[in-house]
Amino acid sequence: MKVRIKFAKQGAMKFIGHLDIMRYFQKAIKRAHIDAAYSEGFSPHMIMSFAAPLGVGVTSTGEYFDLEIKTPLSSREAVKRLNQVMVEGMEILSFRKIPDGKANAAMALVAAADYEVKFREGMEPAVDWQEKVTAFLEQPEIMIVKKTKKNEKEVDLKPFLYDMQVQGNGIFLKLATGSVKNTKPELVMEALYKFCGKDFDAFSLLIHRLEVYADTGTEGNRKLVSLEDLGEDIE
Repeated sequence: MKVRIKFAKQGAMKFIGHLDIMRYFQKAIKRAHIDAAYSEGFSPHMIMSFAAPLGVGVTSTGEYFDLEIKTPLSSREAVKRLNQVMVEGMEILSFRKIPDGKANAAMALVAAADYEVKFREGMEPAVDWQEKVTAFLEQPEIMIVKKTKKNEKEVDLKPFLYDMQVQGNGIFLKLATGSVKNTKPELVMEALYKFCGKDFDAFSLLIHRLEVYADTGTEGNRKLVSLEDLGEDIE
């Protein structure tokens, strides 16, 4: 059986990188006595895959990984067992059965994500930044230099910025996510700072990921569904 596990990563755990989070969950699953399936061969490993790994320093209440298990157990029992072995800052939110097959893998499904961005005190892009967001979005294009390991290129973020709204003292973002259209909130905020005429420092931001989505619509007709809602609870 393949299951999808949703978890929160907060507090000091936001500084733990993706590879260490993978190792952490491998140990936690063993401690929780969940009968995970392993690959075959000379170096067997737990069959698990993460959706859209989170950047270091970002908190989240919408993280996911898929896991193959050999012995079924109820969602309630699995969540209880796992939370009993979680460290502070980590919490299991759901444990749901999902269909088999590569097409249903969390990593392949990811299409968008929601973020909440707040500013450290005194490090806002401008005194009147809330008013400037409207003008920022009215631009025909939002150009930014995107850096990769191999090179850097100028890209227009606007097609990948699905939603941007001022919410109190912060900003809500819905961004294209995934291997092809992956757009980080830091890039959007860097463009906003530039638009406001202020130098950007990533330390200015407090970023929290709220949810990760799959696109179940057709070409040109986006229909976003959370990865959690693609599964069903196990009784």
